[in-house]
Amino acid sequence: MRYELEMGRPLKRHVQQPLFKPRGGKRAGAGRPKQGVRASERLGVRPKLRAIEPVHVTVRVHPGVGRLRKHDMFLAVREATLCVAKYEDFRIVHLSIQGTHLHLIVEANDRLALAAGMQAFQISAAKQINRAISKRTRERRRGSVFTDRYHARIMRTPREVRNCIAYVLNNWRHHDEDQTRKTRVWDIDPYSSGISFSGWKELDDADRLPDPPSTYKPLLVWFPRSYLLSTLWRRHGLIRVHEVPGGNHDDP
Repeated sequence: MRYELEMGRPLKRHVQQPLFKPRGGKRAGAGRPKQGVRASERLGVRPKLRAIEPVHVTVRVHPGVGRLRKHDMFLAVREATLCVAKYEDFRIVHLSIQGTHLHLIVEANDRLALAAGMQAFQISAAKQINRAISKRTRERRRGSVFTDRYHARIMRTPREVRNCIAYVLNNWRHHDEDQTRKTRVWDIDPYSSGISFSGWKELDDADRLPDPPSTYKPLLVWFPRSYLLSTLWRRHGLIRVHEVPGGNHDDP
């Protein structure tokens, strides 16, 4: 202050400028871009999960991967189910392979077990799928297979679980995949774990369903451990193989 008075004018005060212009914020186009047509899940902390609550998981693949309902793609996903079969705190109970996405019903001890299990499954599936595509096309494929974060929906009621099982195992009928020349002879989706499912109404009526071909290798899944997924859902009726599910389970 004394120096300012002696000189007769105030000192010029300098404001330090940032070295670079910050990016991000709320401007248009800021933030992490979507991978694919739409993102599977918003970023953020996933909700708390209890071991007694099964989870419906949807995983979408990059358009460059092509259709998943091919024999080599089936074997690639099957190899991924083998990879995570050793996990005790994360278990795939039901699984179906659709043209552009996968549906899983899983049990996990908690939120972290779900994240770790899905990460292991997706990494293994991505490696196997890229390897299968490279072998088929004779051109090495590298890069992403899955478009974005998986979508997870926790189920807490028996009716919700029953409807979701029917949706996942009969999802091929929802997409008319049962009308192709190769699949019309099948009662159960060969690209699903339905062959291992004990809750078909037809099993209750006739004790058994037609056996698959001897060369068929089923997907590896766990028997359910949670009471909701093993028993309680049956209060709302067993599931028929020709039941066509609706479209209310976050399907693309």
